[in-house]
Amino acid sequence: MSTIGTIDRPATHDPMKQVPTMTPPVSDTPAPDTSGAPEARQNRNREMQLMQEALARAHMHDRLQEAESERQAVRLAAARRMQRRAERASLRARRALAMAVMQ
Repeated sequence: MSTIGTIDRPATHDPMKQVPTMTPPVSDTPAPDTSGAPEARQNRNREMQLMQEALARAHMHDRLQEAESERQAVRLAAARRMQRRAERASLRARRALAMAVMQ
């Protein structure tokens, strides 16, 4: 079965354009009365199959957030280092100017 979309991300939200999930049986014999059990079973099976996909998507989302926060922490540490370096350079320049004025 080739599906275009998934349960979480359907290909289209228009019900008229969606592919039907179950096709009626093609036979001359009447279909047995199942009172909705196969449909529920099929939906449950499909949900179970797509559960791994949803789990992987959630895992990747968490990993991406973790990587982004790590990058942000590295940028913050680098900015603080540069700020301290600039403050030390500013102090050296003030001292040098004061020494030049004193002489």
